[in-house]
Amino acid sequence: MRPNEPHDTSPESSFRPITAVLWDFHGTLAQVEPLSRSVEIAADQLGVELPPYRATILADALGALGWVGSGQPAKVTPSFAAAWADRDLTESAHREAFIGLADQTSGAFDGFAEAMYERLIAPDGWVAFRDTIPTLRALRDAKIPTALISNIGFDLRPVIKHLGFDDLIDHWILSYEVGWCKPEPEIFREACLRLEVEPEDVLMVGDQPADAAATALGIRAYLVPHAGPGGDVGLDAVRQLVGAQRVE
Repeated sequence: MRPNEPHDTSPESSFRPITAVLWDFHGTLAQVEPLSRSVEIAADQLGVELPPYRATILADALGALGWVGSGQPAKVTPSFAAAWADRDLTESAHREAFIGLADQTSGAFDGFAEAMYERLIAPDGWVAFRDTIPTLRALRDAKIPTALISNIGFDLRPVIKHLGFDDLIDHWILSYEVGWCKPEPEIFREACLRLEVEPEDVLMVGDQPADAAATALGIRAYLVPHAGPGGDVGLDAVRQLVGAQRVE
């Protein structure tokens, strides 16, 4: 469901309590830093002097190719199509896929693609949304267990530790570690098993249709709107959804 849109209004779902919450990461709890900043840092690390206007041009060009956080579909070529298909299943495929994508950037400096990839996986290259930690803290205080479910090809734990909420995640279900990706039902089922809860008692919070696929197992879903780094995605509603569920 989107904000203010109940997913299921049947009497049974209205009174069955939510006892655990599953979280997507990118676009739900955090966003990558502004792309122009990533370009500037990549250039600086390579010793490339880059005027601000050129950083903006390169950022726009990379964003148009579908880089993370751009909201654009990725422009995949045959040279890295196989890696792109497996990007969330192995670390090597993830690296190859995103370096291949960035390597298409027009006017890029030497080493640009590799440097942009390193920035993508750098812990300080991510920004938590403003309402992320308060919401996770409220769930912890209410003794609601949580699990992170992410389609990802690298370890998010250092990123989330840097962002300051690793201690508020109880279980980590990363696609490249478990061998399943959203929207496959197995990845949601694995989360429920680790949390020791029934799917009907769980809320999945994400930002993509793949996250909402959890409903196929009976999990309720809430999708947040898009927001930029450090913005607010309306996670207060999650607290309301959990707090509003009561068994009569």
